[in-house]
Amino acid sequence: MLPKGLLHPDMSHNLGIFSKLTEQAACFGTEPYHLKHLIRQPQRFSDFSLKTKELFLDFSRQRVDADVLQDLIILAKETEACQSFSDMAAGRIVNTTEKRAALHTGARNFFNNTIELKIGNMDVSPEISRVNNEIKNFSSAIHQGTIKGSTGKAFTHAVVIGIGGSYLGCEFAFKALKQSIDPKINIHFLPNVDIDNFNSVIKIINPETCLWIVISKSYTTTETMANLAQAQLFLKTHGLSPKNHLVTVTAQGSPGDDPSNPVLAAFHMFDFIGGRFSVTSAVGGLPLSLAFGFDNFERFLKGCHNMDTHALTAPEPKNIPLMAALISIWNTFFLNYPAQAIIPYSSGLSKLAPHVQQLSMESLGKHASTDGRFLTRPGGTIIFGEPGTNAQHSFFQLAHQGQAFPMEFIGVINPAYGGECAKSKGVNNHQELWANMIAQTLALAIGKEDEAPAKSFTGNRPSSLILINDLSPENLGNLLSFYEAKTVFEGFILGINPFDQFGVELGKVLASDIRKEIQLKNKSMDHGFDHLDDTRKFYLKTLFKGSLE
Repeated sequence: MLPKGLLHPDMSHNLGIFSKLTEQAACFGTEPYHLKHLIRQPQRFSDFSLKTKELFLDFSRQRVDADVLQDLIILAKETEACQSFSDMAAGRIVNTTEKRAALHTGARNFFNNTIELKIGNMDVSPEISRVNNEIKNFSSAIHQGTIKGSTGKAFTHAVVIGIGGSYLGCEFAFKALKQSIDPKINIHFLPNVDIDNFNSVIKIINPETCLWIVISKSYTTTETMANLAQAQLFLKTHGLSPKNHLVTVTAQGSPGDDPSNPVLAAFHMFDFIGGRFSVTSAVGGLPLSLAFGFDNFERFLKGCHNMDTHALTAPEPKNIPLMAALISIWNTFFLNYPAQAIIPYSSGLSKLAPHVQQLSMESLGKHASTDGRFLTRPGGTIIFGEPGTNAQHSFFQLAHQGQAFPMEFIGVINPAYGGECAKSKGVNNHQELWANMIAQTLALAIGKEDEAPAKSFTGNRPSSLILINDLSPENLGNLLSFYEAKTVFEGFILGINPFDQFGVELGKVLASDIRKEIQLKNKSMDHGFDHLDDTRKFYLKTLFKGSLE
């Protein structure tokens, strides 16, 4: 029987720990609990930070004290979050609505050849290893030039056609890794059905030397199929055979894995790995191996595996993703903050926030419990972000003086750039970056009094600071797995299923009805829209007229 979480209708107000945390949250609205006082407490920094060899988490500027942390850990125990995480990693059915396992951790747990990764009685490790070996051999053949395009030229570029979890995590990893590793194949991303996304891609590729990677588990995703059709038309227009330029990453037996529709290669993805958790499967493995070599992708997997192991084995008070999840729940459901920002002080991590945005909001944005009942309040929070110092000149005005929201800063100790550094005001660029990062966390916490309201800062605005050593594959894998584990822990504590996403379906159904109207108009310009409501009639008429006039 599944444990009931914080927001479950049977539990949320019956958990003694819920009432206690609610009372404590009220105390934190009083002056003695202002962050400017909390951060001055002896040993505050050491008592409110955690580290592994690869990652450091400082939550000393969060609005928590020792009593709150102790009670949050009790909350984790009472909701059996760690046991659920272990069940997930063991291949048990934790995706309750779809009756599936969620074994993304298994995609990076193949380093010990004797290990079994079981879903029920089936060991899936041979299949994971098979796909990885196929990726390794294929990417090596591309790099060596033994697999070429229609005109016999070696591939230099690849375009990923996929949307949501089929590209966001991969794009984050690609943009970060290329800071320190020169790509062997340049990767571009075509997620949006907007034709101008396609236009921007084809301007920077050579059709003869470009590989197109179509990523879709079902091979029916509307946007992906539309972009595939556009890519096939583009290839044929240039006299190139799609079967020599197309690669698929899809479920075994899907239309993208059909021998009657030949492609250059097909790589399988699995039911037990969901899209937003799929970066370490073939979804990310193929593009990243083409870009940087399979050896670097394997280093990335090892970094993920290290954090997976930590999340599975570290005791609750020392478990970094669990503690981050508990603090997020405290901020959202007890202190009632409306959003959370992710601010990496590294341009190489510019695509981290969009990936975590999907990871968190698609996993936790639910209003039903694991046993199919409405929650006492909806789960999830708004996630957004932008790299620092850009963000300081964008939305930090609101962060400091408008409606408050928690912020998660990320610092990289060693930049990828190894050349000569100029100095301005006595410091180099990376030192200036860190000066800003450290200052912002302090300013948010302590604030500043001023007689002029426009120049005063209330402070008491919570933040955490995460550090990684550099943008190596291992450290990026560690960071990715941290956010995955944090998200999953939150779902288990709240009592929701973090692995389904039925909320995206309604819009697709309505789009299908509108698409049919457009199809009829394309077949016959005599088809009218007068039978539709005024709103849809206006927009469809405007689309075909091509003007607001």
